[in-house]
Parts: sequence; C-alpha cells; structure tokens
Amino acid sequence: MQKDLSRLLRDPKLIPSDKRNLLLEIASQAESLGMPCYVVGGFVRDLLLRQPINDFDIVVEGDALRLGKLLAEKYGGKLTPHRKFRTAVWTPPSTFDLQSSTLDLITARSETYSRPGALPTVKPAAIEDDLRRRDFTVNAMAIRLDGVHFGGLFDPLNGQADLKSKSIRTLHPRSFMDDPTRIFRAIRYEKRYSFILHPSSFALVNPDSLAVLQTLSGKRIRHEFDLIFEEENSFAMLARLDELGVFRALNLPNFNADYARFLKSAPPAEFGVAADEVTAGYLLWVADSTLSAVESLSRRLNFPSALNRACESIVRLRRDLASFKNSKPSGWTFHLEQFPPLAVYVLWLVSGEPALKEFLVKWRHVKSITTGGDLKARGLTPGRRYGEILTALRAAWLDGEIGSLDEERRFLNSWAD
Repeated sequence: MQKDLSRLLRDPKLIPSDKRNLLLEIASQAESLGMPCYVVGGFVRDLLLRQPINDFDIVVEGDALRLGKLLAEKYGGKLTPHRKFRTAVWTPPSTFDLQSSTLDLITARSETYSRPGALPTVKPAAIEDDLRRRDFTVNAMAIRLDGVHFGGLFDPLNGQADLKSKSIRTLHPRSFMDDPTRIFRAIRYEKRYSFILHPSSFALVNPDSLAVLQTLSGKRIRHEFDLIFEEENSFAMLARLDELGVFRALNLPNFNADYARFLKSAPPAEFGVAADEVTAGYLLWVADSTLSAVESLSRRLNFPSALNRACESIVRLRRDLASFKNSKPSGWTFHLEQFPPLAVYVLWLVSGEPALKEFLVKWRHVKSITTGGDLKARGLTPGRRYGEILTALRAAWLDGEIGSLDEERRFLNSWAD
C-alpha cells in the first residue's frame, strides 16, 4: 500500500524548512549513487499523527557508509562509521541548523538473534526486510525520498491501520524474547500517544519474556528508565510496567504514587539548582528507601557514581531531618552543603521542610567579608586557625549574630583577645 505524503513532508509546522532541505539533499546524493532512500520509523509515525518531527533516521538500499562518506565530502561535518552494523552517524556542519546534532544513516538490513536478549547479527537486505526487523507495526513504515518516488509511503505491515486504531502491536511472537527492552518501549508509546498494547502483544509480556529481561545488563535496563523519566507521563509508564510485572521480575522497589506530581517539577530559578529530570526521577524513586535498598538498586541498575551518590544522599538527609529540626541555620548549612543540591531540592519537595529551601535559596550563599588575606594582614600565622576563624565568622553571619562589617571586625577582635 502506498500513499503520497508529499504535502505533509512540505508542511513547515511539522518539518522545519532546514530539516526538509537536509532530507532533500541526502536523498539527492543517494539517488546519485543509485540507492533508494527512505526515512523510517518514528519520523513516519509522528508525521502521520501530525506531530512535529524532531529526529529522523535515513535508510538506504545499498551502502549507508558510502552515502555518509559522500555527504561528509560534499558538505563537511564528521562521519562516525559503525561497520559491524553497516551504519554511520553523520554530524553535519553548523551550516545545517538542526535541533539534533547528529543524523543516523542506516543500510537496510535483516537481523537474526543468536539467543534471546542478545544483540543482533545483521546483513544487508531490502527495505521490507528492514521494516520487518523493527519493534512495532507503527514503527515499521517508510517514506521514500529519492527522485520521482518522493513522498511514497511503504507500509507492508499495516502500521497505518494500527495508528488509526491506536494499537501497539509487535511484528512477531518472539519480539519481546528477542529484545525485552521493547516492553519498555511499548509502554512509552502507550502513554505518550494514549494508545493501548494490542491483546496479542500484551499476551507476550509473559514469564518467558520477563525471564529474558532479567538477564539484561543493569546498564541496558537503566537506560530504559532514563528514557521514561524524560517523558511527560513518566508515572503512568512506571505504573503500567508494575502492572505488567516488570518491577517484580527485576526485583525493583515500587515508585511512591504520592510523588508522581513532583516528576516534572523543575527547580525554580531562585533555588539555583540545575534541572535534571532523570536524576530527580531516581531521587524520588528512592526517597523513602533505606541505604541498603539504594545499594541494591544501584547494583542492579549499574548506577554511575554521581547518581549513586545523589541517591544515597537523599536517604541520609531524610534520616537526619529529625535530629536537625531545632538546629541553627549554620548547623543546617554546614551539614547540607556536603550533599548534591538536587538531592536537597527533591527532599524539600517530598518533606516540605522549610530549612531545606532556606539553605538552597539563601543560607548557602552567605559568606563572611573577611578573607584569608585579611587575617594574614592582621598578623595571624597561616594555618588551621584560619579555617576555624572563617568558619566561625560565617556561622555568626548565618545565625544573625553579626550583620555588618563593623560587627564582623568586633567579632574578629574578640577572637584575637
């Protein structure tokens, strides 16, 4: 079945002119090499849904490495080949004003799996074979770009029909066995587009595919959660995965539904905390946990050191809240500044403790006027004493014991006595 999508491809509300021009340039170069050229997958899905296009993958029946080399020679930029999979990543020069800095160039290929969950073995093939190796019918459509074929829709697996019925359907019964991360992808599409996993595919999320999921590396599984925390409907996706038994299969703690409203809570500018919705997602996930639970989750999902530290921090801080309840601002400040600011912010979200906000917005920025150079000018010998004096000065400012340069000088004089 083919349908001319030329009009949609020329719609600037869906595809900005710079992206469309780049597509046409790539198609032209592929045509010069005698290679049928297609844009595939998510691009086609979102175009048919009349949603703005952000990224696109180019597939050619031929040699994507050869096409990439020609593009780099003609337009510049950097080409990174991946010969094992016969693909290349082209980083176009800045003359192409793109939201995404790289472009994937793919040789149409077929895939076989040596065992469930393994990475595939590939070989060149026709576009239909390439579409049949994909995850879901709604991602198994292609639009041809070269020459007189521009705008032709190729949909051998009826993906357009599933788009209309709002169904996420796998391409074959072993889909989740071959690549169980597709379970995560299916749920992202369900909640992003308000679709539903087709009953025939829902049945494939079973003990066999979940058992294969358990064999995947922590890094691969964590990547799927990273993608979920970047989504608008993160909690709905997490809840659906729990419903399907994914959390239980991976022995992961549940996500507290009370914290769902905080998942997209970017720190206000006054807090001075860098927004990081992925790390914040993990912090909310572990906020009620113990250190041993965080250690277990970190080990299972192979947390990088910075993420592990942030998650341990929020657990430690929550444990310490009661003991600091009646502390002076200096006590709070000297303790809290040992931990990542984002962990303090997320703990403020879930606990409502006013001191955490005061620390982020005001207290951590309080410094004494006197410096080490001033102490040296007063004749004090450099050493540990400097740190003690400057710390005491800062504490006095924080606790309201001094509030001016004159008061600070009197404070210093009292230390010298």
